[in-house]
Amino acid sequence: MALLRQSRLGRCVVLLAAWGAALGALAAEPAGRWIDQRQVGPFAIAAEFDLSQYEPMLAELPALEREIRRVLATRPCNAPVTVMLAADEDQHRAVLAARFPGLPYRRALYVKQGAAAVVFAYRQPELAVDLRHECTHALLHADLAMLPLWLDEGLAEYFEPQETDRAFGHPHAAAICRELSLGRVHSVAQLEANTKLEEMSAEEYRSAWAWTHFMLHGPPEASEALWGFIASIRRGEPPGRLSARLASRVPDLQGRFARHFRYWPQSQTASERVQLR
Repeated sequence: MALLRQSRLGRCVVLLAAWGAALGALAAEPAGRWIDQRQVGPFAIAAEFDLSQYEPMLAELPALEREIRRVLATRPCNAPVTVMLAADEDQHRAVLAARFPGLPYRRALYVKQGAAAVVFAYRQPELAVDLRHECTHALLHADLAMLPLWLDEGLAEYFEPQETDRAFGHPHAAAICRELSLGRVHSVAQLEANTKLEEMSAEEYRSAWAWTHFMLHGPPEASEALWGFIASIRRGEPPGRLSARLASRVPDLQGRFARHFRYWPQSQTASERVQLR
């Protein structure tokens, strides 16, 4: 039985309870399939194309792990994350159809079973964004036994841009400001009620990103609620609801959330950037 988790951009995460045969086939690749293979931090990357021109993109992945560890105090990723890159969409479709028959097509895919974590993607203009998003999922699940669906996606949405664009200038920010004026931003309690990623709307993805941004860059009490929630998960304790933690720690939660985006600058110079911690 598998839980299918699809993102707004046609990416998805599959957490498998019993799909060992599909993952076992990873070791049975046709001879000579891989043109280039690299080990970059915890990521074992195999590509059907020369990776030389993608070295700046690959260099971002260890930096992504370091940033997630810094921001969320996660532990180092000790198990390798395999990244399989097809040369084009046709090859990618063929790989997914062979390994996961019956699974709807996804532009990028993260699969986890036990300690094995694999990201499937292909060469296309948004490859770097897809890899940062899916590898964020892999790094989070390498350390945390579970995450609420909305927070898992909110964090992946937060970390998918380049590092310089995460706090400021994210395309979601302008949309969130419009939706706040229309009363269409989902509360954390509303986001918690949705446990099926394939049913999440684009508005819910933006709301998940917005609450993540608020907790990372808003009042210290909101950051403490997030870090305490994650620490409880790491210790194996029932974390409760993050909505309850936020409500108890942050007076006038909805008002402060709205003001956070009303006054948050769309861009800042590097010397003015706010440090997360």
